[in-house]
Amino acid sequence: MRVGLYPGTFDPVTLGHIDIITRATALVDRLVIGVAINRDKGPLFDLEEREAMVEAECAGIAASTGCEIVVHPFENLLIDCARDVGAGLIVRGLRAVADFEYEYQMVGMNRQLDDTIETVFLMASAERQAIASKLVKEIARLGGDISKFVSPSVRDKLLAKYT
Repeated sequence: MRVGLYPGTFDPVTLGHIDIITRATALVDRLVIGVAINRDKGPLFDLEEREAMVEAECAGIAASTGCEIVVHPFENLLIDCARDVGAGLIVRGLRAVADFEYEYQMVGMNRQLDDTIETVFLMASAERQAIASKLVKEIARLGGDISKFVSPSVRDKLLAKYT
């Protein structure tokens, strides 16, 4: 069984994340969505809210692709999380050159820690490349329309945080 790990903070899960998740299901039999517990980032949504949003957004993807999708919180090193869930593949989404530079360094470090776990980069679809959770939160906070960036369910949860 091919197991992949797609890690992120998912604060909140965006259509960009969903694009990468959907495409990653073609590469693996089981996709673990690693929801990072990153206290330094100070997420808007708590861990349970982020897990619930990701699970809800992925239910239809799992049903339509036949890929098992599991949500797994983690607070340890990414490479240790990959080992914990039995992943031989880490999936990372790329939006821009700046993402690549950071991710390139991370791959190098992860390969030093465990060279048996591969990293695969998936480019975001052209219409999703500009989406970033941080920017979506800022647009929502300032009263802008975020419907092009998140699902209606996530939009409602995000707007509730700012009202």
